[in-house]
Parts: sequence; structure tokens; C-alpha cells
Amino acid sequence: MSRDRDHALPEPPSRRLLLKGAAAAGALAAVPAVPGVAQAATQARPPKPAPFVNPLVRNRADPHINRHKDGFYYFTATAPEYDRIILRRSRTLNGLGTADESVIWRAHPTGNMGAHIWAPELHRIGGKWYIYFASAPAEDVWAIRIWVLENAHPNPFKGTWVEKGQVKTAWETFSLDATTFTHRGKRYLAWAQHEPGLDNNTGIFLSEMANPWTLKGPQVRLSTPEYDWECIGFKVNEGPYVIKRNGRLFMTYSASATDFNYCMGLLTADADSHLLDPMSWSKSPTPVFTSNDTTKQYGPGHNCFTVAEDGRTDVLVYHARQYKEINGDPLNDPNRHTRIQKLGWKPDGTPDFGIPVADTVTAGD
Repeated sequence: MSRDRDHALPEPPSRRLLLKGAAAAGALAAVPAVPGVAQAATQARPPKPAPFVNPLVRNRADPHINRHKDGFYYFTATAPEYDRIILRRSRTLNGLGTADESVIWRAHPTGNMGAHIWAPELHRIGGKWYIYFASAPAEDVWAIRIWVLENAHPNPFKGTWVEKGQVKTAWETFSLDATTFTHRGKRYLAWAQHEPGLDNNTGIFLSEMANPWTLKGPQVRLSTPEYDWECIGFKVNEGPYVIKRNGRLFMTYSASATDFNYCMGLLTADADSHLLDPMSWSKSPTPVFTSNDTTKQYGPGHNCFTVAEDGRTDVLVYHARQYKEINGDPLNDPNRHTRIQKLGWKPDGTPDFGIPVADTVTAGD
């Protein structure tokens, strides 16, 4: 290429290009100048969440997923041997399915915390990690209570898990499935427990907390099994979990035996109400999430909520089995798998759970 060619002036634009440019400039001029709008319009939106893979984690019941500000999703759940607490992490939800799994705590060989290690939840409170879980003495495996572990290390896979002891409730009775949340500057614990004198297995209770392992009181019952769908096999309300949206608190819970009759109910309270007043909570007369023969998912329940990678899409996390009939005690069947799906919202601002989605079809299926 010659020197003259390198410095040649560009050809003048055509009339059509000039007209198009003028129209574009006029359109821009017609838009009011709002500080920050032009910059915001050019910023890339968060990527759309990848399609969820189900089951997400096999043979892990009572799942809990915590999306932390460090960019990781932390996963824990009940192992079918009921003898340890496991932890996984991934920067994506689907990645939890193949993430390495670490055992961060094991059941004691004797005494307290020796049997039935159930339903752990991992929470970050006051700059420390806490795990709430249920367990029983090795010598009395149905004397199940709520216990707490604490880890001061920023990375829950490191440091030391310190046993903070039992969460003492009003009665020394069967209790499990603790979860914690904050509202209007106060921290609460919700859990399931058998109340003496009631003809049921467990109801749902709520109390304010003095610290992450101590209740402040009072302790109030929010729900007890009363509808037919809550009393199949066993009279059970358990596994509470809270999501706050649209000026309300929604507390899900699970009901009935842990076979295909297991399902989810819903309690609702106004965000401005007094949460420790049972009258603040209304109860759905019908279950909100149940087994489905079309998608072949049975006994969906013990859920939690998280948010997708875009930071906006609410995600329902739960366990279910892929078959209806079970030989023997359902608690001895290991095939409750962790599953995830998008949580929708109805026009009235209440959650739309839909139905448990079918298994993901992969190449070769």
C-alpha cells in the first residue's frame, strides 16, 4: 500500500447515511437527560441463570443452600447414614452437583449427638458460621433435640467447629429442623417440636434469640397438624423456612409421613405484624407443593430458598423421590434427592410453587 493511499481522505457519506444519522440524533435529543441513565443502559445485565439440572445432588435429603457474599453457594443436607455433617460449595447452583464434598463434623460414638444427625442448616451470623442440626444420644436414638456448631474462620471448610450445645426450648421433648432468620433488626428461630399434651408428633414454633444458640422467648406455636393432608401416617408439621417478599413473610413447612404423602404447607404474616403473635400468621387450608404422577416426583418437602446467579430469580430447594412405593420404613430409604426449580410469584404477591419438575433429560437417556 502506497503512502498516498494511507493518507487518503475517506469518501463523503451517502445521503441515506446522513438522513439515518440525523434521525438517530433527533431521537436521542428527544430523550430527557437523566443522570446515570445512559451509563446504566450500557451496563451488561447479569447472565440469565443456566437451566437447572435435576436431581441436583443425589441421596441428600433436607437440603440447605446458602448463597454467601463471597460468591459461593454453600450446600449441606442430611446424609442417609445419619452419622455426619457434609458441606459443598460452588460458584453456580448446578456446580453443587459435582462439587467436592467434605465431612466437617461426625457423630459422637457415645452420648449426646451420637445418632440421627438430621437436617443441618448453615448460616452466617455476626461474622461467624453456625450450623443448626438435630441429633439424639447414641443410647436413646429418638430423644432428638436441636444442637449448634460454631466456626469463627471465614472459610467454613477450615478452622474449628465448636459445639455450642443444645438449643434449650420450653420442654425436653422431640425437637428438630431449626432455621433462623432476621426481621426488623431481630433474630428469630423457627423449629418443629412435640408439645406435651397435644395429640400430634410436631408443630411449628417461633422464638426470638438472645444469641445464635440461646432462645430469648417467649416461645409460641404457629401451627399444629389439623388438616387431613397434614396427618397422613403421622401428624407432622416440620422443616420451617422463611422467605420475605412483597411486604409479607412466607413460612413454608412440611407435613405428614416422609413417603409420597409428604408435602408442603404455607404460613403467611404481614411484615408489619407482631411475629410472636400466632394470630399474625394465616395458614393455607391446602398444601402448596405435592407429589406429582406426571413428573414422577414423590414426597417433595423440607425445602429452603435461595437465589439464582442473576441475583433476582428466586429458587425453591427441596428433596423428593423418583418413585412412589417404598419397602419398609421411608426413613431407611436413601433415595431422597436434592432438587431445585424456579419459584414463581402470583399477581397477588404470594409464591407460586407450581409442581415438582421432572428429572432433567441428558444425552443418552
